[in-house]
Amino acid sequence: MADDTHERDFQGSFFSFELDGVEVAYFTGVSGLSLEYDVINFKQTNGQMKNEIKRPGKPKYSEVVFKRGFTADDKLYKWFDEVLEAKDKPPYKTASIVIHDRTGQEVARFNLDRCWPSKLSVSDLQAGSDEVMVEEVTIQHELFTWVKK
Repeated sequence: MADDTHERDFQGSFFSFELDGVEVAYFTGVSGLSLEYDVINFKQTNGQMKNEIKRPGKPKYSEVVFKRGFTADDKLYKWFDEVLEAKDKPPYKTASIVIHDRTGQEVARFNLDRCWPSKLSVSDLQAGSDEVMVEEVTIQHELFTWVKK
């Protein structure tokens, strides 16, 4: 029987967020980690037969959305302010989402290059509600790589 300890421990439920190699936050949810290629269709005639050939085109990267309980930590808000105050171009950063196993060891990471925050939001406020406030950060990026350890 194969040792499945690593597979059991690797559930993606423990992860951190780094900016330019420095750990800045822990989040409870991340969505949008995806890469998709445009599809280019070519028509080809080979004698009497007509075929349609598909080739990969430009890559498309989804925006990445991070969620966590509201905190007093303002590192991400300061980065958002840098983007707001930038005159020529966004202050691009390299970000990493680091996946940890149950022992805290890194097992994988997703690197996002040339990224910047495009949206910050908090959940609706409502008097009398006992729901946890949630903050959300949306990040745009130009390259996505997956590194398994």
